[in-house]
Amino acid sequence: MSVLFSPITLRGLTVPNRVWLSAMCQYSADDGVPTDWHLVHLGARAVGGFGLLLTEATAVTAAGRGSRRDTGLYTDAQVAGWRRVVGFAHGQGTLIGVQLGHAGRKSSARVPWEGSGSLPAAEGGWTAAAPSALPFGDLAVPRELTVDEIADIVRAFGEAAGRAVDAGFDVVEIHAGHGYLAHQFLSPLSNRRTDGYGGSFDHRVRFLREVVRAVRGRWPDDRPLLVRLSATDWVDGGWTPADTTVLAGLLATDGADLVDVSSGGLDPRQLITVGPGYQVPFAREVRSAGVPVGAVGLITDPRQAEAVVAGGSADVVLLARAALREPSWPLRAAHELGVPAGALPYPEQYLRGVWR
Repeated sequence: MSVLFSPITLRGLTVPNRVWLSAMCQYSADDGVPTDWHLVHLGARAVGGFGLLLTEATAVTAAGRGSRRDTGLYTDAQVAGWRRVVGFAHGQGTLIGVQLGHAGRKSSARVPWEGSGSLPAAEGGWTAAAPSALPFGDLAVPRELTVDEIADIVRAFGEAAGRAVDAGFDVVEIHAGHGYLAHQFLSPLSNRRTDGYGGSFDHRVRFLREVVRAVRGRWPDDRPLLVRLSATDWVDGGWTPADTTVLAGLLATDGADLVDVSSGGLDPRQLITVGPGYQVPFAREVRSAGVPVGAVGLITDPRQAEAVVAGGSADVVLLARAALREPSWPLRAAHELGVPAGALPYPEQYLRGVWR
């Protein structure tokens, strides 16, 4: 039996396989509300056999959106929009989680295919806020958050978790990688504060730990809480895999159940060595902290994915671009790995296409 297609249990939730859909921004929301695009995009992957779907980074405040077209979970209308998507996934027997985030200094950016840089106020843009007044690339200089504003954002994460319960999500993931706000607090490259949220390692991880506790406080005890981390900034003097491993252990004590290990996104100077499974070694290192982990990054071949899990580098794999190219990747992978047809929940409408 394939290890990749064996179940995994986190708290009270058993996910039927270890091929999960990674969070990927779609830039297609309407005032933070998911649209038909999200229903079809996520619905296709629900039909395609993924054990767990993760939504794109979903903002906990309007000002925390990366762009004006990002999804949110800070209004009742957004809850209703997500409930529709969640209901379809559950109708296919698929589990679904929401990734909660705040873009920090990456907020108010243009939608990628509409240009680069920050969206000006005349076009609906707003002033980004961050741990320190340091810009990212060609984005506008953000203002530095006050301590009271930090507390407000922590509360907003908790409130969004409560709305995620109302929307019916099975899992919550906190986005603390890819240069988003929590990552900006973690890295000394973007955090130059001299108060209790900057300077030492313990101070720089404080914001994320407070967020995890706030979310855990509003999230049911029997449902898992995940955290996405960038294991390294790929820049000298930045956040490191060793830092990530230590932090993973701390987050487990705060209530996190799995660390989703990615890398980069904080600093345009990053020099990334890219190749098949290039981030898997980071996942393996973080797993040494005794915390379940997910691996992501150029995992494209079924046997490669099987080896990552069977070899002990990660507990699950997450697919991103490969899943954009092939919504039913898990069904093909199961076939190639010799999984019996009855072991995956094919929709009744597709049974005629099941291999014999």
